[in-house]
Amino acid sequence: MSEPTRRMILGMLIGGVGNHQGAWRRPTSRAEETYDLSLLGDIARAAERAKIHTLFIADGLTLDRDQARTKPFAHLEPITLLSALAALTEKIGFVASVSTTFSEPYNVARQLASLDHISRGRAAWNIVTSAWGDVNYGGRPLPSHAERYRIADEYVRAILALWDSWEDDAIVLDRAAGIYADPEKIHPIDFVGEHFTIAGPLNVARSPQGRPVIAQAGSSDDGKAFAARHAEIVFTAQQTLAASQAFYRDLKSRVAAAGRNPDDVKILPGVSPILGRTEKEALELHRELVHLIDIESGLVRLSRQLGHVDLSDLDVDGTIPAERLPDIAAVQGRQSRYGVFKQLALEEGFTIRQLIEMEVSSSGHWVPVGSVEQIADQLEERFNGGGADGFILLPSFYPEGFDYLTGELVPLLQERGLFQRDYEGDTLRERLGLPAPVPALQPSN
Repeated sequence: MSEPTRRMILGMLIGGVGNHQGAWRRPTSRAEETYDLSLLGDIARAAERAKIHTLFIADGLTLDRDQARTKPFAHLEPITLLSALAALTEKIGFVASVSTTFSEPYNVARQLASLDHISRGRAAWNIVTSAWGDVNYGGRPLPSHAERYRIADEYVRAILALWDSWEDDAIVLDRAAGIYADPEKIHPIDFVGEHFTIAGPLNVARSPQGRPVIAQAGSSDDGKAFAARHAEIVFTAQQTLAASQAFYRDLKSRVAAAGRNPDDVKILPGVSPILGRTEKEALELHRELVHLIDIESGLVRLSRQLGHVDLSDLDVDGTIPAERLPDIAAVQGRQSRYGVFKQLALEEGFTIRQLIEMEVSSSGHWVPVGSVEQIADQLEERFNGGGADGFILLPSFYPEGFDYLTGELVPLLQERGLFQRDYEGDTLRERLGLPAPVPALQPSN
């Protein structure tokens, strides 16, 4: 049987010693190295050996002290971390999460262009519209959910103009004539918007990819509309095959309606498998991890995901009354993740304890439990069934859970012809099958 021509894109979310809240408590976890490049370097190199397309770094701009009590808070600043990992690797890509709410476009354009140069064309930007963090950035109330996306839209247009302010051939490097760059090919952008005024040009030359790859992780209506205009990677959370298929169809149709090629937007649901060599082993690992959960801390995290709904008076082994959960449009935090947990609570009948387990193990992403073969079957079903272009893998625990992913699951997907055996192309953009960027038009003011 001939191998399929379409292959999965696989990214990997890294940080700390596992996605599960209790993973650090396992004696082999290397929790002592949470902030050490030795651990993160080992992870990056092993992911590269497995031919994973890209590493994905989430970020957080606040610290809940109670969360620090129960889990290593491993939010090293993404650009700094990925610049270091770029020096330790050669081909794997890097997706850095950077907020449009608490940063300036010129700074972010510089940082990401710098990372693209340092990594020789392996950088991507995960656009974040922060749902919290105002207490650390001036204390002004956050804009509404919809307004945050409107600001982000202007922000992205400004950054694209900055990245395009250098033409591809602006660097002449004529030693004899003493000309390094042609100033006629370096342009001011004179961007004037509602929120940002930027003269330009950028003080970093056009990067190896032309522009870093654009990623986005929102699945609300505002988020999907934004992704349809700008995203090239969409990181989403879907629990079922049917939900994955519905999201995939919806977003691809929105991309087409926005005048873009749907194939130029790669939809990558998150998946945090708990796997073993056998189903029995996987179930035993799952039970072990559940036993390590701090329910009190998990309840705080769940309440936050649900828009800070008070759950303190409810039995954790009971369900959440429907009247406690507002309409999604009223939630000004992370609407897409709120929708996941509301659906699990009301339609699937999850107890509060089960919702806590979902939150602390995957923050709402799919958590299949089974043997390597069973997990491969489920990924293949969603990939071939119109639910995904690939996946972002969230290792539940290190090192064993990570080793199962890179050392056993990935080789099985390769044997089935579903995943690449080697990197193809010189840049992350090429390896994802994305087209070369067309320079943005100067915005009309």
